[in-house]
Amino acid sequence: MPLHRWLFILLLTFAVFAANASAQEAAYLNTNLSPQERAHDLVGRMTLDEKAAQLEDWATAIPRLGIPDYQTWNESLHGVARAGYATVFPQAIGMAATWDPRMVRNMGNVISSEARAKYNEAQHEGNHRIFYGLTFWSPNINIFRDPRWGRGQETYGEDPFLTGRLGIAFIGGVQGNDLQHLRAVATSKHFAVHSGPESLRHGFNVDPSPRDLEETYLPAFRATVTEGHVQSVMCAYNSIDEFPACTNKMLLKEHLRDAWGFKGFVVSDCGAIVDVNQGHKKTPDIMHSAALSLQAGTDLSCSIWTPGFNTLANAVHKGLVTEDLVTQAAERLYTARFQLGMFDPLGSSFDRIPFSSVASDANRQTSRKAAEESMVLLKNNGTLPLKTPEKIAVIGPTADSLPSILGNYVGTPLHPVTPLDGMLNQFKSTPILYAQGSMLAEGFGVPVPRTAFGINKGLKTEFFATPDWTGRPVATETEPLVQTDWENAKPRPEVETRNYSVRWSGTIAAPAPGHYIFTVELGDSFPYSPEEGYRLTIDGKVLGEGSLRAKLDLSTMGNFHAEAGASPTAPPVMSFAKPTKIAFDFPDTREHEFKLEYSHAADQSGGGLTLKWEAPAQAQIDEAVARAKEAEVVVAFVGLSPQLEGEEMPIKIPGFSGGDRTSLDLPGPQQKLLEALAATGKPIVVVLQSGSAIALNWANERTAAILEAWYPGVDGGTAIARTLAGLNNPAGRLPVTFYASLDGLPAFTDYSLKGRTYRYFTGKPLWGFGYGLSYSKFTYGPVKLSSSNLKAGDPITATVSVTNNGTMSGDEVVEAYLRTPQEGGPIHTLVGFDRVTIGPGASKEVSLKIEPRSLSSVDDQGNRSILAGKYTLTLGGAQPEETKAKSEAGFTVIGTASLPK
Repeated sequence: MPLHRWLFILLLTFAVFAANASAQEAAYLNTNLSPQERAHDLVGRMTLDEKAAQLEDWATAIPRLGIPDYQTWNESLHGVARAGYATVFPQAIGMAATWDPRMVRNMGNVISSEARAKYNEAQHEGNHRIFYGLTFWSPNINIFRDPRWGRGQETYGEDPFLTGRLGIAFIGGVQGNDLQHLRAVATSKHFAVHSGPESLRHGFNVDPSPRDLEETYLPAFRATVTEGHVQSVMCAYNSIDEFPACTNKMLLKEHLRDAWGFKGFVVSDCGAIVDVNQGHKKTPDIMHSAALSLQAGTDLSCSIWTPGFNTLANAVHKGLVTEDLVTQAAERLYTARFQLGMFDPLGSSFDRIPFSSVASDANRQTSRKAAEESMVLLKNNGTLPLKTPEKIAVIGPTADSLPSILGNYVGTPLHPVTPLDGMLNQFKSTPILYAQGSMLAEGFGVPVPRTAFGINKGLKTEFFATPDWTGRPVATETEPLVQTDWENAKPRPEVETRNYSVRWSGTIAAPAPGHYIFTVELGDSFPYSPEEGYRLTIDGKVLGEGSLRAKLDLSTMGNFHAEAGASPTAPPVMSFAKPTKIAFDFPDTREHEFKLEYSHAADQSGGGLTLKWEAPAQAQIDEAVARAKEAEVVVAFVGLSPQLEGEEMPIKIPGFSGGDRTSLDLPGPQQKLLEALAATGKPIVVVLQSGSAIALNWANERTAAILEAWYPGVDGGTAIARTLAGLNNPAGRLPVTFYASLDGLPAFTDYSLKGRTYRYFTGKPLWGFGYGLSYSKFTYGPVKLSSSNLKAGDPITATVSVTNNGTMSGDEVVEAYLRTPQEGGPIHTLVGFDRVTIGPGASKEVSLKIEPRSLSSVDDQGNRSILAGKYTLTLGGAQPEETKAKSEAGFTVIGTASLPK
């Protein structure tokens, strides 16, 4: 047993004796008692002030009870995030595109295993920092109701049933099967009616109809609670029916606690308690906001740099809230910590998970398999799979973009493979001709491409164990470009200090003479403030140098502003990364001497640098067209980046505002690139990387094939290349509708479901929810039902034989859609699905059990019931009107049955 754990146990024992209680009387140390009993005993030993201090994400230590400080906040949306190297899976929307709960659960298993390994190592080092605990604020269960929402990429799509099934799978993987001995805690967020706009979220009110609330916004949350047994729920920023979500008793009491029987703890979104006062203007100060939230059922405040629930002791003294509610919240939080074994002696299998398992080859293979399953083939005229062409032109701004394979809320990738590297590795005998081609969007730079540094030369990269480039390098290698992510990680194993520096040197050449704007950009260091600086030199002249950090402008965080009284273990308000722009005029296309130096010191957080540029558009297009003319086929990598779409960002350029989108079109520079490539007459395969739907109307008419690859994770480039080569037969399905345009969609601020999502959109989409092609052809036999006359309240089972008529083994996603007798009800609704593998020429029988809740309808008053009448069930590879590979059957429900909330 490690020395630190012996000391911890001795401290616990000493604390008990110091309180004149024998070891036998310290019930919270008795592992034979339930977590609830132990929590009750431990919290009962705390003072009011101590209990209130535990209701913060930065919970303080209580030495007399042997309680260390603990930071509750951790992230694991698609891999353990923000805590150094970890396995990065496809972004959540890509995982949704797998339509494979088994794969999503596998992801959860990897997350909890790597989380335990990181936690074990952190405990060994005495590291109690944020992002190293075992309470994870994932998954995002919100409904992706509108394609403009920048955070939609974090969700499992627009459908409640699909979201619920995948959410349950994720939670099962993260928490494990034994609720008394959790692998980690998962959190369903953001409860409950929350999906943008990002710029309004801190003070925005939503008035959902009772029907939309029950039919769309709550079912997936309910499923993760009642079936998934999630142990934590996060309340949202916005108000619902004029009550801020964290003070909303209709959500937190009537539904979550009373109707669904939730026993875990509720945490606020970060700063949401502050928003009750500063954003929604519902209370005179934060203390009143905390009291109101606690009364409604919120147990924990994520307060960042402000006071929050640590004001509740004063609130009790002022009669605003009772101490019993403070005690109740603390017991809920400590029940979770006891479920996690945080006060148990070492010895469990979780304690033995080694740090070496983090980002392992086996976990990487699981991530790559998930990425392959997420690929959605939207169009193919026979060009795919590629049949070893003589030369392939790889063109586009996402082809070699690290953010465009990672997505947001992400861990540090170990040896990430971009699409360009994936193509180079997969098609070794075929020359790959690469050009960047365009910027991602107007006024938005892209990494200076490897072609500028000599595609076969690269940059000499030296790593120093000092922050000022002194001494001999501890490691030296060649990098193709300056694009790194070392957040909370060592840049190389040889760098055994947080005070390090890196130098890239070589030559740089522009595709054409002209005016270029460089941007030196840091990675994320939230919520800490390392010291980071740079120096950029071309032809021996220093173009820019200095610090890359600036004081945080809190106005970028909506109505939030820091106040005195934050938890004493919280860090100071951080200094944020400050991207630095440097203009340079290239007089020619010859090689120029290049050197970029980067320094990192002080805090361990942050780490990494990217050198971007804004290049003359025509120069980029001309270079791309020249490469395309030399090739037999063009693979165009286009799309978005989490730096364009995401959570509450200051960006405001054509097509994007504050993290949300204002247009569904492919950004202008990329559209011009596709048109120029098409003019060469070469067949074009479009690979789309995005976290949301893009209206590729022009590309759908003019290109040979389109593959949606999402943000596919650490080995995403390999998965894409294997799919293009035919080693992976694509079978992903869209978890969202790809609309042809915004025309006909309700306003972004309108939360009514009428006119949006596949269940209520009456227009013709470009590609519908559930759509996806394969390199194989599948046919369906007749549907066999367990009953043609069903008693209301009973389930029904549908069975169908599916045949693979192709020459390749492939997966087919069997989707079941139900049309009910309800007047004004959904067009049809997904009620079941299964992803199955079928060999060439083989058949497989697939059975789907449709539960009573999936057979029910919701009326305008929000009442859920099973109606009498005729129902139609369609099983197929897509929605009924979008595929010929389907089979249909009808049945009759006799009687009616009401269902609970």
